[in-house]
Amino acid sequence: MKLTSIIQPAELLNLNPDEFALIDASAGSKARYDESHLANALYIDLNTDLANIKDFAIGGRHPLPTLNQFSEVLQKFGIDKDTHVIIYDDKNGGNAAARFWWMLKAIGHEKVQVLNGGFDAAIKVGFPTDNLKPKAESKKTYPVNGWQLATADIDEVELASKTGNQTIVDVRDANRFAGLTEPIDLIAGHIPGALNIPFTGNLDENGLFLSPEVLREKYVTALADVKHEKVIVHCGSGVTACHMLLAMDYAGLEIPKLYVGSWSEWSRNHKDMVLASRT
Repeated sequence: MKLTSIIQPAELLNLNPDEFALIDASAGSKARYDESHLANALYIDLNTDLANIKDFAIGGRHPLPTLNQFSEVLQKFGIDKDTHVIIYDDKNGGNAAARFWWMLKAIGHEKVQVLNGGFDAAIKVGFPTDNLKPKAESKKTYPVNGWQLATADIDEVELASKTGNQTIVDVRDANRFAGLTEPIDLIAGHIPGALNIPFTGNLDENGLFLSPEVLREKYVTALADVKHEKVIVHCGSGVTACHMLLAMDYAGLEIPKLYVGSWSEWSRNHKDMVLASRT
């Protein structure tokens, strides 16, 4: 039976803890993890485990690790091809959790799910917490032969921006897209020709994913039936973009291309930009 990409907190509560690997992917929250996390969860670090950070102008703030690096990470966390991996984080909607989900899906790992509502939702249904630091069971090397989900590089995005041969989607919030604010990168604005579909629109008022049916209608309408291989999704650094990819997969839609470098790379390479108008 194929797993859905989202698992509900009550479903997690009813699983045998020995039958899955629970991963806390909360970005920037190691101190919170050390104080309290879901029982038996291992902490994975966005910056050191899920990215190979170098020059932001080459690959952005969170470029993918090499295939060998990712294989070593999976071995460190005791994950092999048969492991059922459940990921959560403590941010609104599960941004870093979605990034790890996408990376696993991109190497062909099928048994991976993101916890709907994350840390807080699990606590609400009575999932136990502690401050223990479990050790991963040693596993053999995970063979990682390539990224099987499609990605786009900066040159492909530039061509799409100039010709419109593909649809570029920016999932950052509306104010960042409009260039009214930029809390992280050096320049505020967006890639010319991009559509703005904020990832927060995937969630209801309680921070839970909308139903697959609602998400499907949302994206079929927003993308006007553009084929998934003609859609490029990005954000600030290739993390929250994965939230949209996760939502689309949950809705039963094909997963579009991910532009990993995103705005953090684009804005550092003297490319055309749409900046906020000044009055």
